[in-house]
Amino acid sequence: MVTDGQYPSYWEADVILRDGGTAHLRPISPSDADAVQAFHIRQSQNSIYLRFFTYKAKLSARELKRFTEVDHRDRVAFVITRGTEIVGIGRYDRLDDPLEAEVAFNVSDSYQGRGLGSILLEHLATAARENGIRRFSAEVLPENRKMITVFAEAGYEVNRHFDDGVVMLGFDIDPTRKSRAVMEAREHRAEARSMAELLTPSSVAVIGASRERGSVGQALLEHLLDAGFTGRVFAVNPEAFELNGIVSHATIGEVPEPVDLAVIAVPHHLVDTVVDDCARAGVKGLLIATAGYADDDDGLLRQRALVRRARAHGMRVVGPASLGLVNTDPSIRLNASLAPDLPERGALSLFSQSAGLGVLLYASAHRRGLGVSSVISAGNRADVSGNDAMQFWEDDPTTRAVGLYFESIGNPRKFSRIARRLARSKPVIVAKSDVTGLQLPPGHAVRTSQAPPGALDAMLRQSGVMRVETTEQLMDIAQIVASQPLPRGSGVAVFSNSSALGKVVSDAVVAQGMTVALLESSLQLDTGRSVALPVLAATVAKALEDDRVHAAIVTTLPARGLTAESIAACLQQCAEAAGKPVIGSFTGILDTALQLDGLVAAAPSSVRLESDAEQEQPGEAAALPLQRGLPCFPSPGAALAALGAVVRYSRWRTRDHGEFLDPDGVDAEEASRLLGRVRSRVADVELTRLSAEECGSLLGAYGIGLLPSARFSSADEAVEAAERLGWPVALKTMDEHLRHRLDLGGVRLSIDDAQSLRENITQMERVLAPFGSFGMEVQSMAPSGQACSIQAIEDPLMGPVVSFGLAGDAVNLLDDWAHAVPPLSTGDVADLVRAPGASRKLFGYQGLPPADVAALEDLLARVALLKDNHPEIARIDLTPVLAATSGLCVLNAAIDVGNPRRRTDSARRAMRD
Repeated sequence: MVTDGQYPSYWEADVILRDGGTAHLRPISPSDADAVQAFHIRQSQNSIYLRFFTYKAKLSARELKRFTEVDHRDRVAFVITRGTEIVGIGRYDRLDDPLEAEVAFNVSDSYQGRGLGSILLEHLATAARENGIRRFSAEVLPENRKMITVFAEAGYEVNRHFDDGVVMLGFDIDPTRKSRAVMEAREHRAEARSMAELLTPSSVAVIGASRERGSVGQALLEHLLDAGFTGRVFAVNPEAFELNGIVSHATIGEVPEPVDLAVIAVPHHLVDTVVDDCARAGVKGLLIATAGYADDDDGLLRQRALVRRARAHGMRVVGPASLGLVNTDPSIRLNASLAPDLPERGALSLFSQSAGLGVLLYASAHRRGLGVSSVISAGNRADVSGNDAMQFWEDDPTTRAVGLYFESIGNPRKFSRIARRLARSKPVIVAKSDVTGLQLPPGHAVRTSQAPPGALDAMLRQSGVMRVETTEQLMDIAQIVASQPLPRGSGVAVFSNSSALGKVVSDAVVAQGMTVALLESSLQLDTGRSVALPVLAATVAKALEDDRVHAAIVTTLPARGLTAESIAACLQQCAEAAGKPVIGSFTGILDTALQLDGLVAAAPSSVRLESDAEQEQPGEAAALPLQRGLPCFPSPGAALAALGAVVRYSRWRTRDHGEFLDPDGVDAEEASRLLGRVRSRVADVELTRLSAEECGSLLGAYGIGLLPSARFSSADEAVEAAERLGWPVALKTMDEHLRHRLDLGGVRLSIDDAQSLRENITQMERVLAPFGSFGMEVQSMAPSGQACSIQAIEDPLMGPVVSFGLAGDAVNLLDDWAHAVPPLSTGDVADLVRAPGASRKLFGYQGLPPADVAALEDLLARVALLKDNHPEIARIDLTPVLAATSGLCVLNAAIDVGNPRRRTDSARRAMRD
């Protein structure tokens, strides 16, 4: 909650408008009085009438004071600015009912229809919820259809009625699944549009173009022209009249036509001036090839300031230190990059961060003969990110598959949401190192993660992406999904001309989680081309007709009279005829001149596999053309690792992902009230541990019951507590490390009378004396069951993370945890329970009765919702949870509360800082 009168700078945000441009949103301040007056004067008479129900040429001094002086708590106002000009104003005023506020907007006539109203509503609702407001109301004239539409289309349940000629609107502002879906859809359209402006420009200006051979500016201009860019190209250099056969202009302001994309290649101390020039010239987007922002903290500060200025004037920024942008669409032919040639046309789109990794991706694709649709090198990723790229590629009809290399992830929650949606229609391959999220590369201004090891990888699996570690592994998978249809199962046919090699490959198939549907290791390939190839084609084609075979791998030793290219061409025809993926690995070839890593025997044009259309799910876009060629690998191991990843992805894509359902019996309002009282005890960054009563109340608000217990300070108090709870009882130490350790004497069970309880207290004090002196408690006995642990934290990078494991050595020694990032679907919850290696004990392991898994899933869903709804909860630890054959018991809960972190993916649209 905002301290009364204190300016909440963290509410400021850069936002993307419906047309793809950017603007800045911030709380209003008294210094805005003149700008608010100027905004009012620019408005038409009709707009003023619709806002104030009357016409007024100017606002009075009293009105300006009231509008601009707010307390940021009961009265909140936001302005959206473009440069120094206010283009939108939204505000709320708390009513007599402290849970309700009246909301109103005013959008500049010249900016109406660009989504400013919905953006203001999202940010006002977020601020209002933070300040304890739960409902908005508004009075709107019937003819103000635009404003009524903003409320109606926001996804809230809006009540309306007429009163004295005015439409009275009211709605709860807590996010609903529908309102979140509306926000995400708007965000998707806006971000995709902003990326389209960068990748499909009609005009490009190279600022810093030069005649000096080897210079970045000279290379960028030359590559643009050589690629045959279909739009207009302009050179900007104050010291030249002509460059590469075109007129050079002294500044971007002298270019005679509007410029969509400015490519900046000037020394870094001149970049700020050039960006300001671009803003004045109305440039839509910037590609900054200039480096020098990652050398020190000062460079990072200048980079942030640069991005803020660009966004404030409606410009997106690619870079700094970007390798460039590529779009091979014949109607665009954009090569605004340092790559010397426009790549071959294809359906694979690539994203990288640093220029070095961009070079690796580009070189690997080129070497393998993989065509691309578009390439984005984000450099320092100061603005445009992989999330933006995926938003564009989701709707891009020229992209069939996506590959991304991440050195850092700025917004994993948003990535997970976008990637999950994208992966349901297009394969997504992500390369990241093991330290991604734990440490930052130079120039990357994002948060680091404190989540448990494996949480980020778990989030990627949950999202359906194929995670790899290197660019080569990324391209191994990419060449399969770009050239072959997806397998419909895990059955693999193995072909070889060596029985030993065939056996090794079969074992590798099983190791990758697939099944050997057929093994043919006696291929006769030494009979000459005219005999061997028809026999090979017939053998493979017949195998692919088998419904148990979903893919095939052919791995051969060199054979006299046959080239690898001829075999590949034969297998390519088999794959196209059957509509099933086929891959090859030609081992033992010593001729280094042969390129057998990539698409071999590729024809010059693409082909659309007729059977590929059968794979489309209802509602999906038509499949894109597959690039011709057989995916070949230097070793069978690399081939099957890539195929295994594709099979697992195909299985994920076709599985039932469940539903996003809220459990019954949840009172989020009661939980918020309780946490609001607790937060008054939180000091700065310290955490406050909830009492046992507070834990019980908070969990109870989400339908989670705690097994009753009572602390005591004497044996007599213990006996009285046990009699209230009912015999038998358990006796436990209060030490968090010993209270569940039967082997160390920290807990004693099934105590059924007072004398036995007194004796156990004495014995426990003696046994635990070497460890220290701790308090004790008695607790009702729970039915026997499997002990589990559930934890949830608020991570600085990932937001809420929920973890599940089987209590004891599995998690304490072996770190056998499973992790997931809310919100969780029913399918996600089911996966979370089954992911730990020890989870087999829940399903009747070694003759034991199975646990009530449905009850465990319900508990996890409630914990995930509790943590997702309340970021002020820093940590939840439910250990142990006893899962019985019917039902479960939560024996202990520890909950820490702190100042809430700002989520990187909240119920408002905001660009990454």
